[in-house]
Amino acid sequence: RSTITDENKLWTSRVPYVLNNDLEINSKGVILRALDQFRLKSCIDFKPRDSEDYYISVKQCWSYIGRVFSNGQELSIGIGCGYIAIVEHEFLHALGFYHEQSRYDRDDYVTIQFENILEDYKSNFRIVGNNVSTTHGVPYDYLSVMHYGKDDFTNGKGSTIITKDSKFQNLIGQRVEMSANDVQELNLLYKCSSSVAFRMYCGFTDGTMCQMSNCSQSSNRWEMVKDVYGGPNSDHTNLPSQDAGYFMHASTRSGQEGDSAWLETKRMSLQRDCHVQCLQFYYYHNGSESDELNIWIREFQDNLDATGTLYLMGQITGNGKPTSHWTLHHVPLNATKQFQVEFEVRKGAGNSTGGFSIDDINLSELECPDGTWQINDFERLLNTTDTPALIYSPRQYSSEGYAYRVALKLYQSYFGVFVQLVSGVYDDQLQWPCQQRQFTVQMVDQNPNIQLQMSKQMSITTDPNLLTSSGVSTWGKPREVGSPIVDENNETIYVNTLSGRNNFASLEDIKSRDYLKGGSAIFIFSLQENVDVVLLMMIKIKSSIKE
Repeated sequence: RSTITDENKLWTSRVPYVLNNDLEINSKGVILRALDQFRLKSCIDFKPRDSEDYYISVKQCWSYIGRVFSNGQELSIGIGCGYIAIVEHEFLHALGFYHEQSRYDRDDYVTIQFENILEDYKSNFRIVGNNVSTTHGVPYDYLSVMHYGKDDFTNGKGSTIITKDSKFQNLIGQRVEMSANDVQELNLLYKCSSSVAFRMYCGFTDGTMCQMSNCSQSSNRWEMVKDVYGGPNSDHTNLPSQDAGYFMHASTRSGQEGDSAWLETKRMSLQRDCHVQCLQFYYYHNGSESDELNIWIREFQDNLDATGTLYLMGQITGNGKPTSHWTLHHVPLNATKQFQVEFEVRKGAGNSTGGFSIDDINLSELECPDGTWQINDFERLLNTTDTPALIYSPRQYSSEGYAYRVALKLYQSYFGVFVQLVSGVYDDQLQWPCQQRQFTVQMVDQNPNIQLQMSKQMSITTDPNLLTSSGVSTWGKPREVGSPIVDENNETIYVNTLSGRNNFASLEDIKSRDYLKGGSAIFIFSLQENVDVVLLMMIKIKSSIKE
């Protein structure tokens, strides 16, 4: 992936865009998710068009390179192209990127088999000279989202691209997400180093505290450690390596009930006007079931406010059993002013042999998922389960109140991902059939820093007119169109048919990055409102970077 050198073809952030009315509804939701990835990982932001002369008009599966036309420069994301990596690919074209295999130094890394390329597409494989393009010194990237696959545009006589490093032959052409090198070059192209929506990451690497403060007043304190008696035996950051790194631990083995240990982040200012933040971190609990890990935010009225106001945002308790793995947790925040996050471990009643540990803290100004489903020893489960076999997540509620769950269909060497509506406590208050809401399921790339993650994902939008083979609504009210089952809580609920992708990922796929870490696989999911309604809200609110 090389980029244009003509600065007149660069966009001014925030980049205006229009999603055309004839664009598939599912693709619209995927596009909005892709734009959030740009905000999370780069300095590029986007806005619905007001009256700008230059703007991106989104349609099918291609794009011009750079800012070229006024009055609506077409970028196409059509039916079948509604995948986040394809959206990122086409938007990167519009932002000024050429294909990776068109770099002027590509012959050092790949061999193009022109005799195997369809005649009409040979020009797609041309080299873009260094007189009109630059690599900004970023190394050639076989994992770039801008790289063609080995068999793209083949005439059937063989592969069109051969990598000179053979271990990448089956990896080129990935359509998961932008790579770290893609993001690096984007920021270099637009001469920036900050991010629109990313606020902090702390993995306590090399024993650093990331400007966090240990402010406990009792004898119980947070300590930076490499292992804890009774677990964890290593940090989360470096799993599965046994070369122990650091994490923070607050013991509840001593002291009195109610004693607290406090750990606080630095004060942070908001960069966006949407007043949405998501805190995520990994925790490990091996103390008493009555111990608590409380997550607070402290908001400050202004720079002169030294004390602020505390608000409890989330709580984790022992729930009767300790954890055996590092566990991912999300906490939605709603700070509207300058704030800091505070982690409080409070000793509960009874004896404790451990406490709480935390690691790999990330904070962004994006929405949290509805739910998290962590499956420990996932590879063993995949290999040993009689297949095909279905396993189900616990019931989850969307922000509107729709109840649903996620299912995995295991086939030993690969697995499928499905979603289904289930009966819930808010059903009588909701609109049925559930229409034009988008399910998104991600298998989390557990890279400790969310800016470096490339998570596999799937999105499905509910169609109120879609019927099952028996003639009932796929997305109808579960108590009316679903089937009764007894769930993991021994409760009778009603479930609709499954919808999803039968081949979501292979065992080979999930070993290519940190999809399995410490043996655990993690899935996060959400069910979001009608995409057109969200767009109208965005236009009205005009959430943006503050000037």
